[in-house]
Amino acid sequence: MLRQYHCLYKLIEQGKLASESPTVRSLNMKFHEFGNKNLPPILLIHGGGSSWWNYLRQARILSEKYRVILPTLNGHGEEYQLDYVSTEDSALEILDYIKANCGGKLFAIGGVSLGGQIAMELLSLDSEIAEKAIIDGSLCIPQPRLAKISIFLVSLFGKLMFNKFSCKLQLNMMNKLYPKLAYPEEIKAYYLEDLPRTPIKTLVTIYKNYMGCYKLKDMISASKAQVLYIYGKKELNCVKESAKLFHQLHSNTILYEAKGYNHGYLSAYLPYEWIDLVVPFLKSDSFEMCNESDMT
Repeated sequence: MLRQYHCLYKLIEQGKLASESPTVRSLNMKFHEFGNKNLPPILLIHGGGSSWWNYLRQARILSEKYRVILPTLNGHGEEYQLDYVSTEDSALEILDYIKANCGGKLFAIGGVSLGGQIAMELLSLDSEIAEKAIIDGSLCIPQPRLAKISIFLVSLFGKLMFNKFSCKLQLNMMNKLYPKLAYPEEIKAYYLEDLPRTPIKTLVTIYKNYMGCYKLKDMISASKAQVLYIYGKKELNCVKESAKLFHQLHSNTILYEAKGYNHGYLSAYLPYEWIDLVVPFLKSDSFEMCNESDMT
């Protein structure tokens, strides 16, 4: 059934479909839009250290049937000069955009890692903000010790790890060691432009907030959204525990364990597999789209 989406993507790569709509700015944050504005809106939020292009390939495929919106979080990508503040601050800024540009409602909201945590916060802020939600590999249980270790490492080695030479080396190693996960040339170009200019203070703030202190709000229980919560089989246990906690507080949730994969692989590296999983979920009225062997 989903071969049609793969064919669409081939046409997109040839420049025949789904060009990006004019970029919209809401206060500080920038939003990239794809698809007709009259189609049901889907907003997808990238992870920390990445940018809007995290979901570019998915957006081009989905834009045949949906209006797809990809924000660039402050402190990332072309917004690298702006301060990243917190999960809560980002959610409020995105909420302002949704109110101003989408009538206050979305068909679906999603995100990976930090982006998924911001999506959780939006679901907590407004119980009717979306009919569907897709969360991938996101924390909602504080990990202060892990945050301290991560802050220490990025403060000490961040400039070495994320300079242009290191980023090129990482991409080359991925091509050789994990060809299935390798980025196409377009995404590589964005990666090499955006990663080296991401401020170390952005990463430190993310570790402090996303990893160190964010707690899932009790108001999540009131959300009317049907949620697909993805995590990799090889994720850290704290991510798996976060998924279980989310399910406890929001029973209308599918937990999907991506076999053999690590953190955020479907969202960041495997857009076709993400599409194959998410499109049936968006179309379904029940949990029938998931095979029981894939659920935990």
